[in-house]
Amino acid sequence: MPWNPETYNKFKAERYAPFFDLIKLIEAKNDLSVIDLGCGTGEITKMLADSLPGSIVLGVDSSSEMLKESGNFVTETLEFRQESIEEIVNCGERWDIVFSNAAIHWVEDHHTLLPKLVKLMNEGGQLAIQLPSNHTHFTHTAIKSLASAEPFKTALQGWTRTIPVLNIETYAEILYRNNISAINVFEKIYPHVLEDADGLVNWVSGTALVPYLEHLPEELHKPFMDEYRKIVYMEFPGRCIFYPFKRTFIYGILS
Repeated sequence: MPWNPETYNKFKAERYAPFFDLIKLIEAKNDLSVIDLGCGTGEITKMLADSLPGSIVLGVDSSSEMLKESGNFVTETLEFRQESIEEIVNCGERWDIVFSNAAIHWVEDHHTLLPKLVKLMNEGGQLAIQLPSNHTHFTHTAIKSLASAEPFKTALQGWTRTIPVLNIETYAEILYRNNISAINVFEKIYPHVLEDADGLVNWVSGTALVPYLEHLPEELHKPFMDEYRKIVYMEFPGRCIFYPFKRTFIYGILS
């Protein structure tokens, strides 16, 4: 997908808040092997590495656009590779910490994915994942509804994105079935107040809208965005829009 770091980073402080909550779940030790799945620009991976002194950290991401900035953070103990999560889960390597911040919701079939992530862990290793679970919010459901209307439906050949995110009970059960102990799975709402409906549109422009614009021909990008903006403004008129962003956290240790 054509990720745009500048668009994504418009809400950097808000997007980074869950990361800080995620690293609090990790038992920090020295000299660990760590992989960050979906590392983006690498800035968060650098902060992760700084919190784990002496550890060897690898950040991977499928987006060349996002990884362009990662070169600024490379050190003797921190490197980056362009590789997808789907490729990594089949690589046969193992790590002491398998980490992912706001990335695995782009990977299909979490019933299959989670056991594969566990197989990336050394014995006693830690799994620490955070992913958005806000797909039932109007800003997301409106995208799917619009994509099902003409002329976009025909241009997309009926395609709409399937959301793979599971409920927290299911994630916990999957971990239990795969020999994970110290299971800690929960949802947390991050309350954001955006200036107006444009703030909502700008937020999802860096994430949820990306695959739809990728699938649409370029001449329909502006009509799609114009119609989407109109729909969001009808639902959220006025100023100071409360946006309750829901995140799912998944943590455990391989027994």
